[in-house]
Amino acid sequence: MDKWSFFSGISICVLLNFASVEAAPKGSLITGLPGFNGVFPSNHYSGQVNFPFICLVFIILFYVTFDDKNLFYYFIVSERNPSKDPVVLWLNGGPGCSSFDGFVYEHGPFNFEEGKPKGSLPILHLNPYSWSKVSNIIYLDSPCGVGMSYSKNQSKYINDDLQTAADTHNFLLKWFQLYPEFVNNQFYISGESYAGIYVPTLSAEVVKGIQAGQVPLINFKGYLIGNGVSGSQFEGLSALVSFTHGMGLVSDDIFEEVERACKGNYQNATVSCYNSIGKIDKALSGLNIYDILEPCYHDPASDQHAKGNASSNLPVSFQQLGATDRPLKVRKRMFGRAWPLWAFEKDGKFPSWSELALQGSVPCVVSPSKPFQQALETDLYCDPICSYQLFAVKQNDEVATTWLNDESVRKAIHAEPKSIAGPWQICSDRIEYENSAGSMLPYHKNLTAQGYRALIYSGDHDMCVPFTGTQAWTRSLGYKIVDEWRSWMSDEHVAGYLQGYDNNLTFLTVKGAGHTVPEYKPQESLDFLSRWLDGKPI
Repeated sequence: MDKWSFFSGISICVLLNFASVEAAPKGSLITGLPGFNGVFPSNHYSGQVNFPFICLVFIILFYVTFDDKNLFYYFIVSERNPSKDPVVLWLNGGPGCSSFDGFVYEHGPFNFEEGKPKGSLPILHLNPYSWSKVSNIIYLDSPCGVGMSYSKNQSKYINDDLQTAADTHNFLLKWFQLYPEFVNNQFYISGESYAGIYVPTLSAEVVKGIQAGQVPLINFKGYLIGNGVSGSQFEGLSALVSFTHGMGLVSDDIFEEVERACKGNYQNATVSCYNSIGKIDKALSGLNIYDILEPCYHDPASDQHAKGNASSNLPVSFQQLGATDRPLKVRKRMFGRAWPLWAFEKDGKFPSWSELALQGSVPCVVSPSKPFQQALETDLYCDPICSYQLFAVKQNDEVATTWLNDESVRKAIHAEPKSIAGPWQICSDRIEYENSAGSMLPYHKNLTAQGYRALIYSGDHDMCVPFTGTQAWTRSLGYKIVDEWRSWMSDEHVAGYLQGYDNNLTFLTVKGAGHTVPEYKPQESLDFLSRWLDGKPI
């Protein structure tokens, strides 16, 4: 990739910002992938964008550029109509989790079948529900230090919400210079979980750039967030308590006791409040936090759903709500979709994934008869705040880890070898990250008030970021309801519910889906995405 030097003079600054650029770089074209023997339905591109290059003010006397941050992207051209279909940026959360999570396990162009023998490269099959069916989609590893993105300067692995937004905006400006044929396409920003912070803060940066006349001028139209955090008072225990009661996971007696003891104040909870919450904790033991319908181990080839899961507190009929048409495995569990969301997000440094991994046990995954030491030996860990939250289960992501750490794969996708970029991890243990942006509600209010579209969707059986909290904060914006609560359909079946608000804000649930909605309900996800992008009623 091109590397700029240090230039001086305003004329150079203007030249770099306004010079014409060539079409999609041929050197980034992917011609084949290990594990896939078919023909790509559309072109795939990938590579690294080296940045930032910053014009400090409009009349700055020198233009500073440096290549310490190398952000990796994988770009898939739409299979439908590339020149007309929107460009969609996808960001996984964490903070610190790779967007190859979404690529491999959720809505990428392939379904990955585990290789045989175990540990060999997976076999790739075309995904009939890939989001590239209707959009030109960019999977970006962000912030620097996540996934394939790296720096030779370790200090660049120190990030926060606002710096991440600024860096990703710089990436977008550079990316549209490299792919100018897409600059006039509508552009949307999407993500899930902690990307509930990434997406609004980045959207705000993009809007500021548009208003300042930065070029290329991004044709930004809106954003969508799945099971995303908001950094507001509506999530954490506030959302959990109402979710567990509404789902029938705790009794009326326990719910009413918590209501009396806590009085809705979970940020400054009393001892009595925490003792009552402990009863909820006990009642939920053994459930999969990311999808309460799923056992902690799930393989569609097994008959668990047919016969019921003996370790689950849920009846068989309830478990079967989560049945999926995904042809290959749903992961046993997901690692790193969101930082401990039972507590409220607060400004300050997040503990790293490796730090979290040193604490706790995971009864949900490890049978109660198995000792804690065995949990440690099998890399099963949890959030210190909640004794059953799951954080690091390395074997759950073997398919992605095996594929993305194979040097032939890295060469094919133009990623640096492990000796330079480091090994790929689904969630990085090398970054330091601080929550610095505060509540996202002012961001959402400001963006939607300016006319930018927003689709906020929730898998309704996710207990990590429950839909109850998301429904509450979208409602709290105070917009007029223009499409009152109703079901929406996929394949002639009720797929969930939605409520539409003024200012192009939509809250939508996906029935029977967990935290990573497209992983559980791929067809339904493609349906709501395609309708929403096309401006049609969902």
